[in-house]
Amino acid sequence: MQDFESFLLRGNVVDLAVGVVIGVAFNNVVTALVKDLITPLIAALGAQPDFGGMSFTVNGSRFRYGDFVDSLISFLMIAVVVFFLVVKPMNRLVSLSERFRKPSVPTTRECTECLSKIPLQARRCAYCASPQVPEEAPAPA
Repeated sequence: MQDFESFLLRGNVVDLAVGVVIGVAFNNVVTALVKDLITPLIAALGAQPDFGGMSFTVNGSRFRYGDFVDSLISFLMIAVVVFFLVVKPMNRLVSLSERFRKPSVPTTRECTECLSKIPLQARRCAYCASPQVPEEAPAPA
């Protein structure tokens, strides 16, 4: 029981649960936006707002492709809405935050002989044992 409790209270499980709940809520918002605002707008511009009744018959078998067309259009509209209202603004925010982030101070350099990564203050390479001139560690800004 104690192992199960530690599993449930581990950060990853809680983060995943929060992500799923937020994802479901966001899905409801985007679906309502597409269904209640964007689809009627397209229906107002186009001639047929609902493709659900469309079908064709071959040898007495009826193929109802209208629901598929409705679902496909809905998926495409949801993808467009998510891309332009979520992905693009988030990418813009990330690029703006990257612009103001200070560059990280290097802690390693390349060995002059074997080009392996070694600490800045190393006197010998850990890989080829060649002597190295230690570099001064840059002062934090």
